[in-house]
Amino acid sequence: MAIVNVQDANFAETIKSGVVLADFWAPWCGPCKMIAPVLEELSQKLGESVTIAKINVDDNPETAGQYGVMSIPTLKLFKDGQDVGTFVGFRPLADLEALIQPHL
Repeated sequence: MAIVNVQDANFAETIKSGVVLADFWAPWCGPCKMIAPVLEELSQKLGESVTIAKINVDDNPETAGQYGVMSIPTLKLFKDGQDVGTFVGFRPLADLEALIQPHL
């Protein structure tokens, strides 16, 4: 799984095909810092089958607003551009895998 940084300008293109886990975060957010190593582990475990798209809500308010992100971290799962699942707040690796696996 690749981890990529995305912005408002390329978010739609990033999520339009395949399975993408979007991480809406900010550098000042404590739980966002806690989930970062979990996302790294998930990336290593699932390989190229999923892309993790990190989007800083402070720098990209348009996309965060479009998807109704009110709290961070918010993790949204997309399959071929369709929103298929959401977690708000810190989640352990097993929860993230359970969200993703049915869509692979």
